[in-house]
Amino acid sequence: MSHKHRSVLQAIFHDPIGGNIHWREVESLLHHLGASVEPGHGARFRVVLNRHEFTVHHPHHGNEMGRNDIRYLREHLAAAGVSLSVYDARATAADAHE
Repeated sequence: MSHKHRSVLQAIFHDPIGGNIHWREVESLLHHLGASVEPGHGARFRVVLNRHEFTVHHPHHGNEMGRNDIRYLREHLAAAGVSLSVYDARATAADAHE
C-alpha cells in the first residue's frame, strides 16, 4: 500500500479539515481503493466504491479541494466502509501475505 495514499486518506479524515488536498491525489486514492470514477456533467465525477455511489466535484479554480468538498468526501468514504483504520488493517494483511 502506498504511503502517499495513506497520507491523503489521513488528511481527509483529519480534524480540523484542511484545505490543501489536491484533486489528483483524491482521484488517485479513489482508484487505489478500487472505485470507479467516471466524468459526469461539467466538473462532476460519478464515483462507485463498495456499492456506494456518490458524486464529487473537481475544483473550479485551482487544484485544491475546498473544506466542504472534503467533508462531503469524508462522509461518503465512511459510508462506503473506508476509514484510516480499515486502510491500515488492509495494508497489514497485504504485508503478511508477502
